[in-house]
Amino acid sequence: MIDETLLEAEEKMDKAVEVAKEDFAGIRSGRASSGMFAKITVDYYGAPTPLQQLASFQIPEARTVVIAPFDKSAMTAIEKALRDSDLGVNPSNDGNVIRIALPALTEERRRDFVKLAKTKAEDAKVSIRSVRRKAKDQLDRLVKDGDAGEDEGSRAEKELEALTKRHVDEVDVILAAKESELLEV
Repeated sequence: MIDETLLEAEEKMDKAVEVAKEDFAGIRSGRASSGMFAKITVDYYGAPTPLQQLASFQIPEARTVVIAPFDKSAMTAIEKALRDSDLGVNPSNDGNVIRIALPALTEERRRDFVKLAKTKAEDAKVSIRSVRRKAKDQLDRLVKDGDAGEDEGSRAEKELEALTKRHVDEVDVILAAKESELLEV
């Protein structure tokens, strides 16, 4: 029962780290990446559809993205979704593909993105700590009900703390990498 609780907690913490990675990929840095478009949805025939399901992405240069829609009739909807997104880009459409030239980030904009990254990292850490709290409550309940001994309970709590620390440190490492990527000129 204790092992199941710890395993479940580890899986949930892993998911929180994955969500943080996805969130960081969506934050624009000096270079273009297809991850920037992961959270953008397009109104495609009345249904909100992720942009990555509607088009392929190419990055011919560091600050240029070429989006080739699979269905040419979705071109204007894709263009509108890109304009309305928080990326701050102005797409140009030549009838076949949509080109996006990413402007160079100003120092102020870089700092804003660093703040956003720190906020997302803190959200991930809060999520990890919430998983820890729930798992600790389960462990305490097991000991209280007599399903596990006190020694097993304290050993499991130490494992849980180590697990939490490892995942929080992982988020910190990812944040540091994103921060240095954002601040490099």
